[in-house]
Amino acid sequence: MIQLIKGFKDIMPGEVELWQSIETIARRNFEVFGFSEIRPPMMEKTDLFKRSIGEATDIVEKEMYTMEQSKGKMITLRPEATASVVRAYIQHKLYAQDPVRKLYTIGPMFRRERPQKGRFRQFYQINAEVFGVESPYIDAQIILLAMTIFKDLKVKDVSPHINSLGCQTCRPKFKQALVDFLDERLDKLCDDCKRRKDRNPLRVLDCKKTTCIEALVNAPAITDYLCEECTKHFTAVKKALDSQGVDYVIAKRLVRGLDYYARTTFEIQTSSLGAQNSVAGGGRYDGLVKLLGGPEIPGIGFAIGFDRLVEICSMDAKSMEQKPDVFIAPMGEKAAEFAFEWGSGLSLKGIRTEIELSGKSLKSMMKRANRLNSKYVLMVGENELEQGNLVLRNMETKQQADIPVDNVVESIKSLLT
Repeated sequence: MIQLIKGFKDIMPGEVELWQSIETIARRNFEVFGFSEIRPPMMEKTDLFKRSIGEATDIVEKEMYTMEQSKGKMITLRPEATASVVRAYIQHKLYAQDPVRKLYTIGPMFRRERPQKGRFRQFYQINAEVFGVESPYIDAQIILLAMTIFKDLKVKDVSPHINSLGCQTCRPKFKQALVDFLDERLDKLCDDCKRRKDRNPLRVLDCKKTTCIEALVNAPAITDYLCEECTKHFTAVKKALDSQGVDYVIAKRLVRGLDYYARTTFEIQTSSLGAQNSVAGGGRYDGLVKLLGGPEIPGIGFAIGFDRLVEICSMDAKSMEQKPDVFIAPMGEKAAEFAFEWGSGLSLKGIRTEIELSGKSLKSMMKRANRLNSKYVLMVGENELEQGNLVLRNMETKQQADIPVDNVVESIKSLLT
């Protein structure tokens, strides 16, 4: 038997409906916050991710699914969505008429990392990106948007953790202070962090290994090195969140693993998932549009981990697999012919209908209708056809009603609506 590739998964009936419900709530919130949907492709030129994410990151070095297209031209399954959305924003000159654009996308990403609970090699994200706004109020608004999505999904115990990464003016001073601090504790760092120290020292702060966490207890905080403008920006973000009643945590060691982030960065964390407590993350990437060949336009965005979100939502949710409104149980070939006609008519009227065409006994068909949790069963036999009345059974109350043969579809529709 051929089975799934490790790190991938099937989303089965009963789960799919939960995914659809989450998507519906997310889309509704995006629309009321002024966002439009964009659907970039799942595969891009490899250079897009090397330039945007950074060649020194684990994603580019170890985790991308990359293949040769032709004559040395490399293409990659997208490991994240922001770079693709920025590329589309530039390529289609969405900034020409109005540089301010709010875009969202929902779909799969791919990373060749170690599969674990809540983390897959094909995983799904809900992404939001805003271009053309420097104001700290947009930083607060997208955090509020993410929190509103969680609220509408009835996800509890979530809180935004926020920090500022500074800018090109103030970050170099912090980086140097951090490198000096790390040099004194080099023997306590893991091999990956020893390598990161010189290439991308901020990423050392993001290491989850116990020895590194302990070594970084007294590490310098980037908020102590912010320039006047970055301090003013971060203060305004906090004030705006306060005005909306959003409770947040200042996380001085919170950084993003990607090179293009600046100033506001955040994670939304939950206590429901144990060690893997982050369900969303994002921040400002003011230099990314220019880096990828576009004009100097600021950007900010976030990504919600769909798989982890589903895990949280399913903790209290029962199976959401759709139940038939009507289960048609025909007995005999002639009855099956009519059942097909009526079942098709009901479906075209928007009534979820299941037709039993196996030729089983009525007892077997009723058992299957029970398993499917059908609301009604329409019993069709030769006697019923001759008499001109069918039997419609309410599976919850066990009451039965006669339905005239010459008006089955309309009769059932009027009964259900």
